[in-house]
Amino acid sequence: MAATTQATGTAGFTLPLPYRLFFLLVEPIATLAGAYSAFFTQRSYLELTHAASAPSPIPLGTSIAMSQLANLYFAFALSEALVLRSTSDLRVWNAVLFCLLVADLGHLYTVSVLGPQIYWSVLEWNAIDWGNIGFVYLGASMRIAFLAGIGFAGKGKLMKAA
Repeated sequence: MAATTQATGTAGFTLPLPYRLFFLLVEPIATLAGAYSAFFTQRSYLELTHAASAPSPIPLGTSIAMSQLANLYFAFALSEALVLRSTSDLRVWNAVLFCLLVADLGHLYTVSVLGPQIYWSVLEWNAIDWGNIGFVYLGASMRIAFLAGIGFAGKGKLMKAA
């Protein structure tokens, strides 16, 4: 099986430093921060998301949904950090990062109800907007670049066995 994998050029690729830092360190830590905020600071999270509709007190159903959101962020962070750390198979990296790119697009769509200006009015963004839009732009851009092979010496280039 190893010979087949090497023949297709999908295993043992050399991961450029910017991708290593972002996908294995920066993004998982940032996502854990989002999970913390959605779970432990629900009122603030909701107020920063849309102050005019933030309920006070927070209904039990909303609190449960916020806790579920936190759990999804936690799962996202663990999946990215642990699954990607556990393999040097480019097919796995491509599959995981493609799924996360689809999630990025869905995440960006969720704020569309705030109006189109939310996507580019960076001077009006608060901390949640920077996470929900700015950081998602960065993550999606990094995933698109990775999937396009940008920064690789040859997409899927095999590492030499010692």
